[in-house]
Amino acid sequence: MEVVSAPGKHSRPAHQINGLKGNPSCLNESYEEKVKAFLSDEDKLHLFDDLTKVNPVTTATVLKCLQARYATEVFYTNAGCTLVAVNPFQPILYLYSPELMREYHMAPRPRELKPHIFTEAEQAYRNVQSQIEPVNQSIIVSGESGAGKTWTSRCLMKFYATIAATAASASQMDNDTVERIEKRVLDSNPVMEAFGNACTLRNNNSSRFGKYIQLQLDGTRLLTGASVQTYLLEKTRVTHQAPCERNFHIFYQITKGASKDERHEWNLPEGADFSWLPNSGRNLEEDCFEITKDAM
Repeated sequence: MEVVSAPGKHSRPAHQINGLKGNPSCLNESYEEKVKAFLSDEDKLHLFDDLTKVNPVTTATVLKCLQARYATEVFYTNAGCTLVAVNPFQPILYLYSPELMREYHMAPRPRELKPHIFTEAEQAYRNVQSQIEPVNQSIIVSGESGAGKTWTSRCLMKFYATIAATAASASQMDNDTVERIEKRVLDSNPVMEAFGNACTLRNNNSSRFGKYIQLQLDGTRLLTGASVQTYLLEKTRVTHQAPCERNFHIFYQITKGASKDERHEWNLPEGADFSWLPNSGRNLEEDCFEITKDAM
């Protein structure tokens, strides 16, 4: 807030709280003291589940809060209407269980639960249910390489597939139809990752393209299908890879997982060394060809 008094004949010049006028050194010292005072209470930094509550808001105070929450294995933090996710770089299965999905879906007020990607997913779903304009909802997942965008996209699609199964059961929809829709929605992930992801210096499963995923609901808000649009695929990776990086996963999946008949059909000699497939000696979880074949 800025307070300015109109200067009269005998009045002093107005001082602005933002420090543009007045004594800058005094204001800066006071501001630095507030930052130090905030950071000194380290035991409470992890309790800030919304970064808009941090006072004063600086790069140092925000990062310290995220670091403190990360140290207590809390990886999601609100920032107003935005959710900040910090990649734990380890499996945290309890955070994405079907039981937790249902808890966020059934909660009267999901915003009162702990910050989570399921909160954002459920809010978007309820906005669609309300039929209040704009009915169509979008969730933007962004971040630097290795931030966890691919995993978050997986979680969102799994969440909506789980909701679809729950809603279908309540409406007595045919179970075979529900399972077919859920499988087709979820199977799009391994296919996209096989053909569009690669191992880089920072991330073993880095998406080398952008994607727009559209989930389609019918009049009763049941999931009826999905479509995916891709763009900006890093096509040059097919013929050129940076040192210590790899080509797209699909090539390694085929050379490592193809059957004898498939190798004969595709002219892939056993143990052959391909110049466009560097670092093929590394064995990654993403090298499983069977998962991709099953999804296709």
